[in-house]
Amino acid sequence: MSKNFVSLACAIACSFIWGTAFIAQDTGMDNIGPLTFNSARFLTGFVFMLPIALIIEKKKIVKEIKSNAKIFLKLWFYMGMVLFFGTYLQQASLLFTNIANAAFFTVFYVPIVPVLLFFIYSKKVHSSIWLSIGLCIFGVYLLSDFSNSTIMLGDALVILCAVFWALHIIFTGEFVKHFDIPLFYAALQAAFVGLISFVFATIFEEINLSKIILESSSILYAGILSGGIAFSLQIYAQKNIDEAPAAIIYSLEGVFAAVAAWIILNQILGISNIIGCVLILLAVIISQLFPGVKSNYK
Repeated sequence: MSKNFVSLACAIACSFIWGTAFIAQDTGMDNIGPLTFNSARFLTGFVFMLPIALIIEKKKIVKEIKSNAKIFLKLWFYMGMVLFFGTYLQQASLLFTNIANAAFFTVFYVPIVPVLLFFIYSKKVHSSIWLSIGLCIFGVYLLSDFSNSTIMLGDALVILCAVFWALHIIFTGEFVKHFDIPLFYAALQAAFVGLISFVFATIFEEINLSKIILESSSILYAGILSGGIAFSLQIYAQKNIDEAPAAIIYSLEGVFAAVAAWIILNQILGISNIIGCVLILLAVIISQLFPGVKSNYK
């Protein structure tokens, strides 16, 4: 089995978890605020991932970190901060906008990634990627039924969230160039986001343990699967997939979210929704059939 196939499978699995977790993120704020949910979610992910990482990767954790401790700490801080802002803004936006708008604007990280790659690293993407991006954006437009929605103040939060998601994808691509401890790093990343969220939650929200327990099923799903396993899969995926094509694959979370809503919430999938799913799948296929990224480091 080729490394590229394994990375592709990891990226799709990651997208599946993120897409289905969207429902848990939405329903998980019935009794608690976004910062409290974020804190509980990622601390749960940390507690779940750490023992697994220590068992599987214990022989190389210290060696990997010592190989370049400065870069490790810098990336941990950068990735932790952008993930905190990305996940918090996504959670908070659901209080001020509907899921259709949130789904549409979140996927803006797809075109943002290649733009940031050019300005940060002078990386130029293959022309086929822009075709995939166009198909992806239009597909999500049809999938989310955004045409029936109105622009809301919360949409600004989602657009800003997309910028942080794009940065996280780029920093993950940088991380896999230097280190090979995805499980341990996913645990540390979850700890960073969980602790920062907890600090702000104590300031801006009322933390009530009984209310947190009421949302335990949503927290466990979003924490263990999305906050822990999915971010480990993301690191595995980007070992062999460049950032821009990876962002297109991750947009499949919209497809999985729609299917999950159809199965779990009995939401109807119309013709336009199905066409949107097909266009996103086509975008992913095109991004994998053509050369992904041409590097031009200055």
